[in-house]
Amino acid sequence: MARRLPSAAKAIAHEILLSLYGHEVGERIYRRLATSVTEASPRLARRVRSAREGQPLDHQDAFLITYGDQMRTPGEAPLQTLAAFARRYLRGLVSGVHVLPFFPSSSDDGFAVVDYYQVNPELGSWDDLRTLGEDFRLMFDAVINHVSSRSRWFQGFLAGEQRYRDFFIRITPDMDLTPVVRPRALPLVTAFQTASGEERVWTTFSADQVDLNYANPEVLLAVLDVLLEYIARGAQILRLDAIAYLWKQAGTPSIHLPQTHQVVRLIRAMLDWVAPHVFLITETNVPHQENLSYFGDGTNEAQLVYNFALPPLVLHTFLSGDATKLTEWAASLHLPSTEVAFFNFLASHDGIGLNPVRGILSEAEIERLVRSAQERGGLVGLKAEQDGSQSAYELNINYFDALNDAAAGETLDLQVKRFLGAHAILLSLAGLPGIYVHSLLGSRGWPEGVRQTGRNRSINRQKFERDALLRELSDATGRRARILAGFERLLRVRSSTPAFDPYGEQRVLSAGSGAFAVLRLPPDGSRPVLCLQSVLARRQTVRVDVRTVKRRHGGWRDVCTNQIMELGGVAEIQLEPYQVLWLQPE
Repeated sequence: MARRLPSAAKAIAHEILLSLYGHEVGERIYRRLATSVTEASPRLARRVRSAREGQPLDHQDAFLITYGDQMRTPGEAPLQTLAAFARRYLRGLVSGVHVLPFFPSSSDDGFAVVDYYQVNPELGSWDDLRTLGEDFRLMFDAVINHVSSRSRWFQGFLAGEQRYRDFFIRITPDMDLTPVVRPRALPLVTAFQTASGEERVWTTFSADQVDLNYANPEVLLAVLDVLLEYIARGAQILRLDAIAYLWKQAGTPSIHLPQTHQVVRLIRAMLDWVAPHVFLITETNVPHQENLSYFGDGTNEAQLVYNFALPPLVLHTFLSGDATKLTEWAASLHLPSTEVAFFNFLASHDGIGLNPVRGILSEAEIERLVRSAQERGGLVGLKAEQDGSQSAYELNINYFDALNDAAAGETLDLQVKRFLGAHAILLSLAGLPGIYVHSLLGSRGWPEGVRQTGRNRSINRQKFERDALLRELSDATGRRARILAGFERLLRVRSSTPAFDPYGEQRVLSAGSGAFAVLRLPPDGSRPVLCLQSVLARRQTVRVDVRTVKRRHGGWRDVCTNQIMELGGVAEIQLEPYQVLWLQPE
């Protein structure tokens, strides 16, 4: 992957700072940034080096998404328990781990950061993360849109300290906030008592998550120092959480503002300057076309963007038994360069976002997803619209439950096949796959967690007691063991097949409404793989034109089972319920 020379990256950073803050202030801030980078260089040179550092992303890469305290055992730091579990069960299956915010936090399961520079002592230490990084690439969260109301920065603001005076956005009577896009049905503004009286400040996500004021260049410099610290601590991927809302300006929607993209470009330039081995990924749960904008021109913003349209589209496909919308959407995907890729996922610590498929699915189809989730024990997150109404924003439900109706009387075998079939689509698409820990380990929803916390998203955030989890995994006939074994089979095949390179070409083929078909071609020109996925609970015959592989006839090997099939021209292929076929020409 091409990277800018440090001299070019420095010039870009200089230009961006002048654009953001004007010539005089921009020059001063650039000089201070250059000083910060120089001072950080010895620390970066001695940085903690995690697995596969400096190697490009390829077909061997897949990421686990997990909380730092996902697995607990008495007398041991949760990060140590996680590292030991991952080393035993996941080495060779996934190459990287996205450890969700592991910092001291006051709410939102880690996303209200109290101290960017510390590991929450209840989870472990920096040394524990270093141990995890010996076996896996590490992705760190950069929660830089907001900080906790209990953070040192905000407490300094409340106390009237000069340094923090303009770190946050004071709301004044002349500010027009009516156009502001609201991601949640919560107040945009929160009142706090300060040393000089009551102040109303901007709080996009909750009263405990206070938005930073990037119009103040001191905020930007402080945040860039945080990112340098993460790199020194072994981060190979920096995840920019909620980045779309970063720059606020009264009288505007305050989402996707040009200044926000400038900040993303600045961070990318800084990485090219001092840490070219680090990748940038943006988390923007917005309509698909808006999401694509964070690739920039394909060279100057994020190298990876969350593929937020995929989870609801795959869910729609399996619930309806119709792959037409998924096929049409996947065939329309175009990236701005060969240097960027999607981060493909089906489930995460958050819900299944619906905004990304508005304009792809009809409102009636979206409403059917909402009803189905509610019928299966799920909940629905709401967002506030500009007219004061509320609309469905996300489905809060475990992905296994979203796909499978517990009341339908289906066999566990069929439910597991459906679940793994959905993830086979995830693993077959171009891009870097991310698998949520509760998907990998076959979890169901946790409604008790919602009752305990009062938060819908807790339904998909249950923590494991390690020994109880290991007992379940030891039962080869149980749901967890079957699903983990199925993932193991798919992930090992994927990691040994160059056609699944995240930057490789994909050609979406027509296989009728009952199946999804994609041809993966590796960048090195070696053998392709034809991926077929049934989305029906019954046997079917599909017709696929394999002439696009430039073979008239001959043997194709299913790389999952090593079975040989003879295909030629427009092939008729029989698929069992939810069958996965990854076919490679012999």
